[in-house]
Order: sequence, then structure tokens, then C-alpha cells
Amino acid sequence: MHARPFIDSLDFARNGQQISGEVLVAELSRLADLLSDTEGKLSYKILGGVDKFTIPYLSLDVSGVCHLVCQRCMQSMDFEVVVSTSVQLRDQAGLDQLDKNEVEEEFESILAEAQLDVWHLLEDEILLSLPFASKHAVGMCQAVDEAGKRQEESHPFAALAKLKR
Repeated sequence: MHARPFIDSLDFARNGQQISGEVLVAELSRLADLLSDTEGKLSYKILGGVDKFTIPYLSLDVSGVCHLVCQRCMQSMDFEVVVSTSVQLRDQAGLDQLDKNEVEEEFESILAEAQLDVWHLLEDEILLSLPFASKHAVGMCQAVDEAGKRQEESHPFAALAKLKR
């Protein structure tokens, strides 16, 4: 088990600090419901900075493989996680102002925290990157043949259809 890292997000960003490491998929509890198993680990790198408007931000990169459930055949499938994004750090008043303006902001904003849970932040970004309905590629799925057509399977009401004739 790896030690769970916490950072002072504003200090981290303003001083241009950097953190990198690995997190076990099993440590990301909110992600577990979407996976076929919790095997594997993901590598991450977070870099802090301040943009030209003096808004602090965190730049995140996450990569690795997790095992999702194919929604066609319900079997496990490898999904390559590749997340590369930036989030701006705002205080509560800044977030409230963004909400009131109801304008589409260019970058995602999160609440600046003195004890920001790094794995929680990574998990949020990984969850946002997952497909809505994961599916094997054509030719890899047991439920779909090479031509992309569903393979024959017994229909639960097939016997009723025969009685209807």
C-alpha cells in the first residue's frame, strides 16, 4: 500500500512544485464500481504553476491500464487510461462567481485546499475520462463477430415466438 499524498494546492502551484508516483487501482474506491477487477496501477505526475493572469493551476498526467466491463459481452477488457489536463485553483468566492456568471469557462476549476487529496483529484479526472459505455474493439468482443454483427444468442422469449406460429 502506498502512502496517500496530500498537498497544499495553492502553495504547490505558486511555487511550481511537482509530484509524481504510482497509485494502485484498488486504492481508488469510487472507480471500483466501474471495473471488472481492481488489479494494476496508474502512474501520475502533477505540476503546479501560475498562468499569465496569476491564476494558480495544477497540470495532471495519468497513464496506465484498468480493466473495464465490455457492455456487449460483459467480459473484462483492458482500457488504457491517458489523462492530460489542467485545473485552475479558486477560492470559494471565485467558484461562486463562476457559477453566477453562468459562462463557459475555458478550464475546469476546483476549490483550492490546504490539504488536497492527490488521489481524490486523480480519481475525479480518471472518472471523467472513462467511456460512457465501454466496448471491445470490433473483432475482439465475444458478442460481435468480425463483420460487426451480433452473434446468435438464444432469446429468452424464443419459445413463445414458436408458440405464436
